[in-house]
Amino acid sequence: MKRIGITYRFEEKYPPYRDAVLAVGLEPVPIVPPGVDSLHGLDGLLIAGGTDLNPSLYQQASHPENETPDDERDAMEIRLLRLALQSDLPVLCICRGLQLFNVALGGDLLQHLDQTPLHRQRGVTDAHPVDIVPGTKLAAITGPQSFYVNSRHHQAAGRIAPELIVSARSADGIVEGLELPGPRFALAVQWHPEDRVPDRAEDTALFREFAVAAGLNVT
Repeated sequence: MKRIGITYRFEEKYPPYRDAVLAVGLEPVPIVPPGVDSLHGLDGLLIAGGTDLNPSLYQQASHPENETPDDERDAMEIRLLRLALQSDLPVLCICRGLQLFNVALGGDLLQHLDQTPLHRQRGVTDAHPVDIVPGTKLAAITGPQSFYVNSRHHQAAGRIAPELIVSARSADGIVEGLELPGPRFALAVQWHPEDRVPDRAEDTALFREFAVAAGLNVT
């Protein structure tokens, strides 16, 4: 079985990611701070949602609405993300993970969205639609159509890192997907697909393609 490292801080946040990985035939491997120094024995990396990143990582002062940063987790995930990219391991980044993906590669964040009530709808399965950018890896996985996603964030990608391209946006222009172009699987989404596997085709397809990239023969 192919093994996927899943980063997180709080135990109660882990089960949806674990279950989504198991649903597509992968073996989840929990990684909590301070983490590990190597990804040896893993076939992919999933960076999960969680606390706001420390804005010092992108040279900004903290907004009053920000959560208390988790510097230990920030450092761990940036280190592991860079190791995964150097090793060409498949990477899937979710919510906070998308923001970390952008910051780790040189981008920054919008620290508090004016339209937070639209984007922070906890417990709502279909919070708002996203438009998938044609020609991207994400479009090849989900299809280029718009579809509704769940959403529970108050921050978003601001200046996009030079290496990344935008693969999805909401109607109000907020970045909902990022990816590294090229042959490797390095994708990030701002919503929470793990909550909707196996019920939603687009989210299930995203995890299934992650499994394929990790070397699993998915039928």
